[in-house]
Amino acid sequence: MPPTTQPGPAAPQKPVLGADPETARILLRIGAVGVRPAEPYIFTSGWASPVYIDCRRLISFTAERRHVIAKALDVFYEATGFDAIDAVAGGETAGIPYAAWLAEAMSKPMLYVRKKPKGFGRNAQIEGTFADDDRVLLVEDLASDGASKIAFVEALRTAGATVTDAFVVFYYGIFPGALDTLADAGIRLHYLATWWDILREAEAGEHFPAADLAEVRAFLGDPVRWSAAHGGRDSL
Repeated sequence: MPPTTQPGPAAPQKPVLGADPETARILLRIGAVGVRPAEPYIFTSGWASPVYIDCRRLISFTAERRHVIAKALDVFYEATGFDAIDAVAGGETAGIPYAAWLAEAMSKPMLYVRKKPKGFGRNAQIEGTFADDDRVLLVEDLASDGASKIAFVEALRTAGATVTDAFVVFYYGIFPGALDTLADAGIRLHYLATWWDILREAEAGEHFPAADLAEVRAFLGDPVRWSAAHGGRDSL
């Protein structure tokens, strides 16, 4: 991991795809991944899914979370350089611990963004303080279709921040157009693992029955069709 006190020049601005297989193995090992094709998970967005991930679980595993934060530093340093940001903001609530750890490791101020405003004024949705046009990195635990990231980014921008990058531990990597939606909003997404990484490691480690993993593969290949066939949302 590069030293946090001597950031180098910014690297080309690009998302980092499937950066760390060990993160996928960690999420499987700590029980953060659920596979249940016979009783699909129905998300608040309406999608039916045979798989579920709980990145919040990671906060209770010291060595594993240290690995994830160290790898996140490597990924973000390589992609942009630490000098590309002035502060780190966590999205309420799952992004807050990750933002705190990253802010501490990078010696940057930390903020957090509420889902809804509380109080009055331009910073009603933002806790912490920053200057106009400060460059802020948004941090959350995961991203599916990117909608919640855009909402948090808009709150930061409305309060006067400049936001061009977001980091998550886990990106679904299956819903068509998700990265394009974020790119259209001027956001580059950086992440450590996707469902394809989880599937590959789950198959290699025989973490779940082969028949269940076959259903997961079918879902990843066409999540909209799989959802519609299992009582969930049927369109993007």
